[in-house]
Amino acid sequence: MIEKITGPVFEYLAEDERLIQVARKVGLPLGGTFFVGGQRTEETIDTVRTFNEDGRAVTVDCLGEFIESERDAAAIADECIKVIHRISEEGLNAQVSLKLTSVGLRLDPRIAVTQMTRILETAEQFGMRVTVNMEEEAVCETIIQVFEQLRQRFANVGIALQANLYRTRFDLERLQSTVRVVKGAYTGPEDIYIERKETVDATYLQLVKHNLLQGCYTQVATHDEDMIQEIIRFVHQQGIGFDQFEFQMLQGMRPNRQKELVDEGYRVVIYVPHGVDWYTYLMKRLAERPANIVFTAISMLRL
Repeated sequence: MIEKITGPVFEYLAEDERLIQVARKVGLPLGGTFFVGGQRTEETIDTVRTFNEDGRAVTVDCLGEFIESERDAAAIADECIKVIHRISEEGLNAQVSLKLTSVGLRLDPRIAVTQMTRILETAEQFGMRVTVNMEEEAVCETIIQVFEQLRQRFANVGIALQANLYRTRFDLERLQSTVRVVKGAYTGPEDIYIERKETVDATYLQLVKHNLLQGCYTQVATHDEDMIQEIIRFVHQQGIGFDQFEFQMLQGMRPNRQKELVDEGYRVVIYVPHGVDWYTYLMKRLAERPANIVFTAISMLRL
């Protein structure tokens, strides 16, 4: 498959320190604006406003890829809090999400709890949801434990779970919470990760349906038309209200379909990456999905 060839190349580029520094100084290039909200807060706020104008909500993903100290973790939390304030000041239809590793999880889970508490307290003031992104399986249990600790105090926190992990169906039962269901981009040992696409797809639908039937708010994160149509069929069959779920898609992916779903009355939330680490995010997305290379090329031609 093409990703076996292109994947390692983009993974290497994602970690190249010289390119990272250049990207931070230069800012977003032509192609980057198609997939990334902005490097600076005001750039991202402008992007959010544009999506809101045609009925699409947003989750601003506060990026933080290189966390080497508690100070770095606090800086990412500060930026996320700044975004929350600007969303509120502008009256925008948006929420935020982030990785726990971006606020210090690998340094010490207690640092992540401290920084997430700051973020959640601010978001709670404005009735805003915060989603904890899921990461590779090696830190999955720690992420869930931190999430459970935060949820004891905050009702506005949700979590992402990956359909390509065998453990996820047990995690879903364990948490019974607001969940963003994703197929999962990480890979690893076959006894931990589900490899067959057909099995991942079937598991994805099972997770979404189960969470909905439990009465838990569900963020259906997919660009797969078959998945979208099956969830639409299911919610109508089960009489599940449109206020119990939302569709989520990445910025730059299937924008016309995003608008169609809004016109059909569904809540659609666009995942908008934000921050100085946009370059590493973009390279990793290209590594995961070679088709994104085509989308980037098209966007460059349009500008």
